[in-house]
Amino acid sequence: MKNILLLLCLFASQSLFAQVQLDADGPGGTYALITSVLAPGHNPIEAPDCNHGAFGDHIDEVFDSVLNAFVFRFHIHTSPDNDRCINFDRQRNEIKSYDQSPDNLLGVDGETVRYSWKFKLDAGFQSSSSFTHIHQLKSVGGSLASMPMYTLTTRKSSPDRIELRYAETDNQITLKQTDLAPFLGEWVSVTETIQYGTSGTYEIEMVRLSDSTVLLAHSETHIVNWRPGADFVRPKWGIYRSLNQVQDLRDEAVLFANFEVDEWVASSVQDAKWLDIQLLPNPVSEVLKIQRLPHSIHQVMIFGLDGKLVLKQSVKAGSDISLNVSGIPNGTYLVHLLGDQSHTSRKICIIH
Repeated sequence: MKNILLLLCLFASQSLFAQVQLDADGPGGTYALITSVLAPGHNPIEAPDCNHGAFGDHIDEVFDSVLNAFVFRFHIHTSPDNDRCINFDRQRNEIKSYDQSPDNLLGVDGETVRYSWKFKLDAGFQSSSSFTHIHQLKSVGGSLASMPMYTLTTRKSSPDRIELRYAETDNQITLKQTDLAPFLGEWVSVTETIQYGTSGTYEIEMVRLSDSTVLLAHSETHIVNWRPGADFVRPKWGIYRSLNQVQDLRDEAVLFANFEVDEWVASSVQDAKWLDIQLLPNPVSEVLKIQRLPHSIHQVMIFGLDGKLVLKQSVKAGSDISLNVSGIPNGTYLVHLLGDQSHTSRKICIIH
């Protein structure tokens, strides 16, 4: 078990440098809100409105009593929705980043990026036996651009399942799969961390919020996460499904919330005063010491990979600090160090 936890510390020496967040803020203006974050002035939404204008926007916002916040609702109808009036054997309602998006939404060779979000499938959710994608990381540019690199898809089977799919080239394989039933009717928090490169790393954890149960987890090292001729990799979220077995499907409303993209960059471009920060020891069992802090840092917070805050403490300018983490369960955590106009984050492992 300790060896597994040590493996999850792989990114502990890297610093968070760019962060993008997309949160629902209430009914109305949903497309404008999504666009303002993912691709200001352009169109990051692939909705089936072109053939179903009478319904209105296929993405809206509703209040969720479990999260106690507004969330995004993605609608898809077995008829007449299609794939952007281009393909009619499938249908999609997705948001994405693309070449018109800010640079910190485009993953490039050598970067490490953490994608996190929450989603909820209805208790009666029905999947296609072909594919029902809810998330993809897709390479753009080069001859392999048509094949997603990583895909989360649900599939009608016995029993229905959710699959993590991967393609190094033009052939997909299943890295991990599990029963879909524990996901249905529940909010699930997803954290996905990828180091882009020809010898990259990949880690995903999907946690049911109601009881903190890990429903799916997987990690890879020395995996090909960069393709010849690629310009960047972009994330996509929503629902994209085959209509080849339309009799197995129904109209769906999939909920999403709290999209976040955190980008780590190579240390050579970091400001030296932030690079000098030391978190010792790592892994840690009882007391974490944070040393060589810039004078601008005024607060430290520790989050689990599910986004839950487990510790918060104010910092006296320029002072080293010690944090008692003996009461925090074993696992991988993100330490946020907040400054006046900037911030950094480091991963730590707690092993008692």
